[in-house]
Amino acid sequence: MNRETYRKTVRILLGITLSLIGLNALGGGYYGMAGAENVPLEWLKGSPFKSYFFPSLFLFIVIGGICFTAAVAVFKNSGYAKQLSVLSAILLWSWIIIQVIVIGYVSWMQPAIFISGILILVLTFVMSKLNKLNGA
Repeated sequence: MNRETYRKTVRILLGITLSLIGLNALGGGYYGMAGAENVPLEWLKGSPFKSYFFPSLFLFIVIGGICFTAAVAVFKNSGYAKQLSVLSAILLWSWIIIQVIVIGYVSWMQPAIFISGILILVLTFVMSKLNKLNGA
């Protein structure tokens, strides 16, 4: 595989990863704002929240929004793609760390999302390195 094909493949993988995480955030955010049926409210005991609405709104707007914005930037090969992708990873990690502190470890999706943040960061830096080598 030549360098340009590899660079394009990395960019597409990063864009798809960001899009999938964004889609997951929209789905999870909507589910939570709609009442989070089958999710125990007891998990929120001791937190500042009485329902899942506001954390879900944050998930929907902020996490979903930044992941989709980063995905668009990556697919368009924007000069902001690296910064938005790194911000996405940092927000994902922050979201999951705070979630585990507040409600504890309750789902396989928590480490999966954390690992997705690592994948986003790795793909971002590979993409950035390849862009520099290609003069893009």
